[in-house]
Amino acid sequence: MEGGGGRSNKRWRFASPNPAVAAAGERSIQRYTLDLQGCLDERGPRPVIPLSIGDPSSCPSFRTPPEAVEAVATALRSGELHGYPSRDTNLAACRAVAEYLSCDLPYKLSPDDVILTSGCTHAIETVMSVFGQPGVNILLPRPGYPKHEAHAVFHHMEIRHYDLVPERGWEVDLEAVEALADENTVAIVIINPNNPCGSVYTYEHLSKIAATANKLGILVIVDEVYGHLVYGGTPFVPMGVFGETVPILTLGAISKRWAVPGWRFGWIVICDPKCILKETKVFHSLRTFRMLTADPATFVQGAIPHIMKSTNGEFFSKIIKLLKETAEICYDEIKEIKCITCPYKPEGSFFMMVKLDISQLSNISDDVDFCRKLAKEESVMVLPGTALGMENWLRITFASEPPKLKQGLERVKSFCQRHQS
Repeated sequence: MEGGGGRSNKRWRFASPNPAVAAAGERSIQRYTLDLQGCLDERGPRPVIPLSIGDPSSCPSFRTPPEAVEAVATALRSGELHGYPSRDTNLAACRAVAEYLSCDLPYKLSPDDVILTSGCTHAIETVMSVFGQPGVNILLPRPGYPKHEAHAVFHHMEIRHYDLVPERGWEVDLEAVEALADENTVAIVIINPNNPCGSVYTYEHLSKIAATANKLGILVIVDEVYGHLVYGGTPFVPMGVFGETVPILTLGAISKRWAVPGWRFGWIVICDPKCILKETKVFHSLRTFRMLTADPATFVQGAIPHIMKSTNGEFFSKIIKLLKETAEICYDEIKEIKCITCPYKPEGSFFMMVKLDISQLSNISDDVDFCRKLAKEESVMVLPGTALGMENWLRITFASEPPKLKQGLERVKSFCQRHQS
């Protein structure tokens, strides 16, 4: 073939893809997990223990209840939910979500307040797409969940990080929030129950956050994908309780509470009894953007009303009991590892953040190096804090079977002892 495989001098017009994609990708957890997977010794005699990603769906103890599985199977077998979702199917799913969330609020949500998404990540993408434009800024927590930052960066928003204070149970530094905000600030993102810290905010703290946002004239975007997954002394209070104080967009999904991240069903819920978001056309923009993207799978939409109404409460109680047990195991085992400290015992979600003291280790340069060598030598994966904006910290998930979790943490302990300086 003429020119066979040699480099051409031709200038291809598609040779410069959008640089915002690369910038957003730098904020991805996946780039770190893929790197760690590349460090694993595939010939190693021991199975890999993943303590980096909060997906317990493969663990028998976390398996979603049979009534949820049967609801999806029934929807599929009906033969009526193989096409695009009808208005009736969508309305029934929105009504189910509205009723589910209204149980914890002082006012009733309507189906019109609910926008369905393909999981919580899609909800994040939608919200950031609506608000994202050059010249505006958004307040994000540090440490935080990188998907918020990635989508904000993709849409050319300026990121301003406020700190979560470990000595105060990872509460929001509200004084810093006020100092960071200006006339171009559009929103503050809150994650509660918190990923990656495992904290659960009190009613009083959430009330202060709402009052601060009201004072600044900004929206609250709250990620409550771990809603109700609490097992400490602080009950879960949805941010929507303070909808009379400040407009709130609540992001959520069934992925965590029902342990089905692969079902890809989430939502954006407008908690705004004073209709401020309708007056400012945010409501209309959210609905318009959703017309540009894909719906959740039709058969999952069809199953949602039954899933939300019929899931046995014993399933949720069992999961909470199990998370309490595994959180205790993780917290206690970490106390036995000299170079790692946990400043706050987790009360919610699947995670804890722990501080890594590099000075006590030899031949370990930072948290990323620690995680790479741990994966190679012990076949255990934990997430470096650098992925979450916290150098020389680690995020560990305890959403695992207790024996497997203990085994993984024993390997971490052994690794640290071997590298002790």
